[in-house]
Amino acid sequence: MSARVIALDLDGTLLTPKKTLLPSSLEALSRAREAGYQLIIVTGRHHVAIHPFYQALALDTPAICCNGTYLYDYQAKKVLQADPMPVDQALQLIDLLNQHNIPGLMYVDDAMVYEHPTGHVIRTSNWAQTLPEHQRPTFTQVPSLAQAARDVNAVWKFALTDEDLPKLRQFAKQVEQQLGLECEWSWHDQVDVARKGNSKGKRLTQWIEAQGWSMENVIAFGDNYNDISMLEAAGTGVAMGNADDAVKERANIVIGDNTTDSIAQFIYSRLI
Repeated sequence: MSARVIALDLDGTLLTPKKTLLPSSLEALSRAREAGYQLIIVTGRHHVAIHPFYQALALDTPAICCNGTYLYDYQAKKVLQADPMPVDQALQLIDLLNQHNIPGLMYVDDAMVYEHPTGHVIRTSNWAQTLPEHQRPTFTQVPSLAQAARDVNAVWKFALTDEDLPKLRQFAKQVEQQLGLECEWSWHDQVDVARKGNSKGKRLTQWIEAQGWSMENVIAFGDNYNDISMLEAAGTGVAMGNADDAVKERANIVIGDNTTDSIAQFIYSRLI
């Protein structure tokens, strides 16, 4: 018998703008698990930046990280499946970033590394410092992203931010056309760059089918462009009220925004 699955994006969806979990969401998701639902996190985040939420939800499923680039098993503390970025493409991307003076945060192995601390890096690092040490993600400033890319085992993705959004949009188009990489917007001012073909929807489908289950029985919650593949692949795609219209149009249902009890209300009214 196919299990019923709830797939959850974090930022902009399950998390409030302050990066917290609503008590109502925690309670509703706990009750959904008691009713037989499997829960899985499907996020653009690195696995080291999921700990507090994974533990608060008391999950035992793997997490889909970096927009589907890899599947991470928290119990075994290892990567189960992955399609990292080839080193030569990472080096080409770093060259382009330097040419256009765009800072990049590179997600590798068990850390996030950068050359120049952007506002995004500073904000995320400050958030990390509020966590207990065992839940704190690793941010490391390095003298050379290119050297770091050569030294690590895997490059998962790059997160790019720039105050000049038209410049960032144009750069993303150039990266796709010139390097053959995949660019997906994960926040209003952040574009993620990963290996072509990686997506939340693809990795989630692979995991579901490996369990012998069906995507028809998956309810997926998301809010941004990197969630579209998952919303479309799921039997029921649920877009948050704070999502862009283009994302809402690709979902089956639109609920309230991530500051309200909308996820809990949906679970109580539609699922259990």
